[in-house]
Amino acid sequence: MNGRLRQLFASKRADQAPVETIPANALMWLIASFGLLLIPQWDRLPWWLIAACGVLAGWRWLAQRGRVKLPGRLLRTGIMVALVGVYVATVQGRFTVDTAASFFVLAVGLKWLETRSARDFYVLFFIQVYLAAVNFLFKQDIAWALLTFAAIGCLLVGLQILNAPDLPESLRAGWKRLGLLLLKTLPVVVLLFVFFPRMAPLWSVPLVSGEARSGISDTMRPGDISSLAQSSERAFRVTFGGESPPYRDRYWRGLILDYLDGETWRQRDADGFRRPARVDNDGGVGPLQSNEYDILMEPTDQRWAFALTDSVAVSGNVSKTPESLFRFQRPADSPVRYRLAQVPAAPGPADDLTPAELRRYLQLPATGNPRARAMAGRLAGQLAPDEVVTTLLRRFREEAYFYTLRPPRMPDDGIDALLFEEKRGFCAHYAGAATFVFRAAGIPSRIVVGYQGGDAGAGGEYLIVRQYDAHAWVEVWLEGQGWVRVDPTAAIAPSRIESGLREAVADEGSFLENDLISPQRYGDIAVLQWASLQMDRINYQWQRWVVGYQGQSQMDLMSRLPGGFGLRELGYLTAGVVGVALLVAGLFSALSVRRGARQDAFRRVVSSWHRVCERAGVPVRTGETPSTLAQRLSEARPEVSSSAHLFARAVNSHYYTGPTSEPTSQEARRLARLLKTMKRQLRRNTEMTSRVHHDD
Repeated sequence: MNGRLRQLFASKRADQAPVETIPANALMWLIASFGLLLIPQWDRLPWWLIAACGVLAGWRWLAQRGRVKLPGRLLRTGIMVALVGVYVATVQGRFTVDTAASFFVLAVGLKWLETRSARDFYVLFFIQVYLAAVNFLFKQDIAWALLTFAAIGCLLVGLQILNAPDLPESLRAGWKRLGLLLLKTLPVVVLLFVFFPRMAPLWSVPLVSGEARSGISDTMRPGDISSLAQSSERAFRVTFGGESPPYRDRYWRGLILDYLDGETWRQRDADGFRRPARVDNDGGVGPLQSNEYDILMEPTDQRWAFALTDSVAVSGNVSKTPESLFRFQRPADSPVRYRLAQVPAAPGPADDLTPAELRRYLQLPATGNPRARAMAGRLAGQLAPDEVVTTLLRRFREEAYFYTLRPPRMPDDGIDALLFEEKRGFCAHYAGAATFVFRAAGIPSRIVVGYQGGDAGAGGEYLIVRQYDAHAWVEVWLEGQGWVRVDPTAAIAPSRIESGLREAVADEGSFLENDLISPQRYGDIAVLQWASLQMDRINYQWQRWVVGYQGQSQMDLMSRLPGGFGLRELGYLTAGVVGVALLVAGLFSALSVRRGARQDAFRRVVSSWHRVCERAGVPVRTGETPSTLAQRLSEARPEVSSSAHLFARAVNSHYYTGPTSEPTSQEARRLARLLKTMKRQLRRNTEMTSRVHHDD
């Protein structure tokens, strides 16, 4: 019992013990690195987790300054249980790489409360290096990469300060040392990056967390796309092997909505269950043919890929559906690159729709929008299907219909209200209304959602399609023609299809009105547009040639080398590169040691003098100057007085009077001669003393 009590009191005293010494500057750099590593995750982590990490790191810093005490074991346990409980309640049973990374961030934050010794510093150092690697799963733009590298630099500087806190100019010397190390290792890193064999992982886990990302959805209500049109985020970039198509022909088909549920259009046949895995983002190698185009798409957490009409797959990571759409095998949880080619459809009549397809593309709710149904019935009774389509488009073109980013809220029977009363809407409103009328008139039809347009990137090398290019249009089935594109927006606002959204709503002034910091909002400021495009070009090349440099890309590059390279040759080449790098590093280290040995020759002679003094019965005292030591040696052994003082003056001159024109090696040789003289004098005197004692 007494032993248990003693252990309990000892544990309590340990919890209340003051924080062990960690240099404040080293801890500051460690905390600064943690803050930098959290910045790329601010839009992914819940707000409470970022706030908790800030409070925990701030608590540790205040404890370092002596303002507060670190919590004891019981309080630490309570804080951990509370934060983990909040995390579990937030995750709600989902488990992906995303949620696991969030828990890892929480664990790093909790570690601050028990960082008391240099050992704990090392633990935090290594787990923050791992956190830096985790960042690359979610942010791969070059700006975020540079920020992560800066955080790693802060970690390394803090590590140097921890091990040499009293070194003068340690901060500047630390950054200089890091820069030199980077220059030395950069060639090896580049060679390994290019030649190290890149093979697909044996298994993978999706990053998706079930939370929607910005972009089009698999459902559409009347105001959805108008809200999306207020975002200037990139959707994808496109590089063409030949000339890019005219603006009016840039219809990027993504998905089909064919089922009307009240006011919401959705897919009747949604994607089924898929085995969890990462999307294959390695697609499109070699030079582009004149009819081919490469797309680098931002993450959507969805399987659909965007393509122009009459396209076929070139890369193996996309496949074509019966509706002439393109799909990945897994949701696109990271930037993905794929290649397509435009091949004109073969002339000839299209196959008829099956009865199931007719029911699918004529489906309407049993009730609702009676005036639109009545109008469709009148048109169908008087006109052929293609004339019904032409008549409705003429109505949109000739009557006072307006294209607006500020559509009114529609009441019940919103299609009736749009067609006969409000006459103000966005592409989703008009596409939904047109599809309703066509189906009510007995014409199979469907809504296609995707993007329309795309602006030239820097130098016109590629197109940038942004979220405000999101668009919805209609496809109708006409006998003998098959599916035909019908776009009500082209009839109401031709400038939207010919020039883009900015021109279509210029009079309204609603373009990106809620996105005040977007460079695209200020299209009249040439310098800002130029800078934005140049930054986008850098990011694009980074994504294509660095982030996207994977198996197929590597093999394509290797195939262009003389003789061609396969995986086996790559393995041999990589082993050779590593071997040569190690050999060069070894030679460099040997030369550095030899050069350092030459530079430290003076210090070695001084150390030898100290040993001579100790053998002469004059031990060296801590902090003793060379002159004081020479004086004590002269008093103990007068025969070396002159040479000892000469030796001390030479040491003082070397260390305290500044640089001289005489090289260090010559100074060391002169000092060695003086030391040799002292040794000879001491030895002669010892021999004479021994002879005298022997004669006596």
